[in-house]
Amino acid sequence: MDSWVAQAVGRINADSHRSADTHLFNLRVPRLEGIDIYLKDESTHPTGSLKHRLARSLFLYALCNGKIREGTTIVEASSGSTAVSEAYFARMIGVPFIAVVPESTAHSKIRLIELYGGKIHFVGSAPEMHDASIELAQSIDGYFMDQFTYAERATDWRGNNNIAESIFRQMDFEPHPVPRRIVMSAGTGGTSATLGRYIRYNSYETELTVVDPENSVFYDSYKTGDGSLVSGKSSRIEGIGRPQVEKSFQPGVIDDMIKVPDAASVATILWLEQIIGRKAGASTGTNLWGVMQVAGEMMEKGERGSLVTLMCDSGERYLDSYYDPAWVRTHIGDVSAYAEQLARWN
Repeated sequence: MDSWVAQAVGRINADSHRSADTHLFNLRVPRLEGIDIYLKDESTHPTGSLKHRLARSLFLYALCNGKIREGTTIVEASSGSTAVSEAYFARMIGVPFIAVVPESTAHSKIRLIELYGGKIHFVGSAPEMHDASIELAQSIDGYFMDQFTYAERATDWRGNNNIAESIFRQMDFEPHPVPRRIVMSAGTGGTSATLGRYIRYNSYETELTVVDPENSVFYDSYKTGDGSLVSGKSSRIEGIGRPQVEKSFQPGVIDDMIKVPDAASVATILWLEQIIGRKAGASTGTNLWGVMQVAGEMMEKGERGSLVTLMCDSGERYLDSYYDPAWVRTHIGDVSAYAEQLARWN
């Protein structure tokens, strides 16, 4: 192996070895009886989001497949968090990084990408990101990381401390150690693919429910079986939802999907803050809204068990968007009806 590549792989593995696992904490919901909800807090990664795991896997995959060499410029299409994490790893191994992001990306994420030495290439909307990234990488003889293609194959879904193995290990001593369901939103689809495959590989009696925001085609593709669906709209929930069916999205490992209104996602993170005193990103709201729908169904049937989902990133990145009432009224709409539905659990 090229000595520079060996050194780069070593640096990334050393960073992983230094890192502790993320916490899985029990979310106490007063009116839930016999149903335990858990949030795996991915905001505690060095780059502050679930995408830290993905970025590490993508870099190792590309390095070990001979795609990145000394001096290679990395290009990525990202709505923010993946770019932040990839900028971190690019700086770690000493290669340039350019993020292709929509103009609507939160300013706080732009600042973080630049903090880690990354450069920004803006496009008008999410549907333009992929083609613009290919063109940019070709024009500078760089490498397009392409998270939406490689996310599901870059992660070792059988184990190796992936997020699925971590969840099940951390559940060992809980009242219901094998979750009834794991609920996860889809951006690339890589995490849901890892979860679904791991569940099947270990023959767990756990179902995987994937939640999808507005302006995303994953839900409709899952329901119709049409993998060619395309939408001209961008998701308003950063980090999840796509205008086309990405290659990493694996419907065959999903047991069910729920379409979540964007206003419900925002209402849920405001409700969550009241319970735990912390802000989470809107994709966490999408996840948790789905969990509460499942919990309600279980309550009606008299079922007991555990439900697990993810806190994908911190809400501190979205103070000027999802936590700004004026911004929410303009871009999302009235969330009060969903807030009232959530209040019944208090």
